[in-house]
Amino acid sequence: MKRTLVFVFSALLLCLILIVASPFVLIQFGSPGMATASRALLHAAVGYSDAAPMDGGTDLTVAEGYRVDVYASGLGNIRFLAITSGGDLFVSRPRTGEVLRLAADHNGDGLPDAQEVVLAGLTRPHGLALRENHLYVAESNAIGRVALDSDGRIQGDYQRLVSGFGDGGNHWTKTIAFGPDGWLYLSSGSTCNVCEESDPQRATIMRMQADGSGLEIYARGLRNSVGFDWTPWDQRLFATDNGRDLLGDNFPPCELNEVVQGGFYGWPYYNADQLDPDFGEKIPQGLPQNRPPAHNFPAHNAPLGIRFLRHQDGPYARSALVALHGSWNRSEPDGYKVVSLHWQQDGSIVQRDFLSNFLQADSLLGRPVDVVEAASGEIFISDDYSGRVYRVHRGEASRAAVNTRAEHDQTDPLRDYSQRDRERLVAMGGSLYERYACAECHEGKGLRPLQGLAERYSAQSLMSFFITPTPPMPQLNLNEAQREALMVYLFAAEK
Repeated sequence: MKRTLVFVFSALLLCLILIVASPFVLIQFGSPGMATASRALLHAAVGYSDAAPMDGGTDLTVAEGYRVDVYASGLGNIRFLAITSGGDLFVSRPRTGEVLRLAADHNGDGLPDAQEVVLAGLTRPHGLALRENHLYVAESNAIGRVALDSDGRIQGDYQRLVSGFGDGGNHWTKTIAFGPDGWLYLSSGSTCNVCEESDPQRATIMRMQADGSGLEIYARGLRNSVGFDWTPWDQRLFATDNGRDLLGDNFPPCELNEVVQGGFYGWPYYNADQLDPDFGEKIPQGLPQNRPPAHNFPAHNAPLGIRFLRHQDGPYARSALVALHGSWNRSEPDGYKVVSLHWQQDGSIVQRDFLSNFLQADSLLGRPVDVVEAASGEIFISDDYSGRVYRVHRGEASRAAVNTRAEHDQTDPLRDYSQRDRERLVAMGGSLYERYACAECHEGKGLRPLQGLAERYSAQSLMSFFITPTPPMPQLNLNEAQREALMVYLFAAEK
């Protein structure tokens, strides 16, 4: 009996090891499509990313008349954005329980003037909204807010307004936005790929008053509506929705829905306007009629953030940008771009590429998540795969090769250190490099060769990177002096 139990346990352990290892094997030895799907699956499951730093020879293709630059990098698993009237960006970082502030670029160098963690210790913060000098945060199980001063800085304590939202299962993220009616709207995804929910708040969009009172369900049957926004011209609510998985490469489509109060949008009984093969025969009596999508995205493209543009003209006067996070369960990867949706006078919607080429052959460089637009017309896009925020703005020759590295002062980052201080810090940093076995990943055929650091980082930005490194680099428990020493060691090693 004991031998049998040992054999069964060993077999189960071997199966587990094979399951965990198989995506990494496919990344190294599989077809380009399998490698990309494995990267996306690992990223979705555990935050894994092997996105290489972009350089001046890498193209991101942006719409005609626009330019794209990296505004901030090394931010880790960032998700949703909110922008103040003064141009400060708030950025959610669910895995570390933090909200960042990227101070507006007032000095004109194309980078935030400062970067800081303004909220910490939250439960997987995701959606962000601004209203009457308050920053609202959607944690996975609660909605809270904190006051802002006249300069957009946090003041006072963070206060949870509503708690107790379910956050188990597949789609734990919560997204929030204020509607034209002054209500705070909240999306909550399903617990599963396809099932009948026991929690009536899941797979819905809800709304509440700004103080958290009056919570009600606004619309149902929305499997995972991560992004939503209102048309500036007639205040209609549109939401993206991710279709179910494991029904083949091309079905079901992901959706854009016009969301109305009391509306039912199909899940789990319908996919778009077709009955679901598993639940289509289980439709309960008295269910409202299924409302078909206003627009279909290709299957598994995973549309997330949507933003109607309010400060553009020409072909973008009646349009929205949608971040397509990209497929993980498709034999030929698709998505991985930002598209523009253009509302025609007859009500039809035309889709075009706006920012693309995140997927290049078998190289996955990014997965767009959210889009915001500043009053100046600048557009900011978050990427949770590479840990970057991109800035898109008016410019020339936008379809040529663009430099997608954040530019900064590329003079010697150690210029302010005396020779004696350099030697002391290099010795200390070298010891830390050995203690944390950094060479295992950064030398030879490692994931991230330490080359060209001075072209991508300043002294301060590299030290900040150590606080919230991009996966799979672990977060090192370093104090400020140790971060400085490691920074000096790495820059000195390049010379």
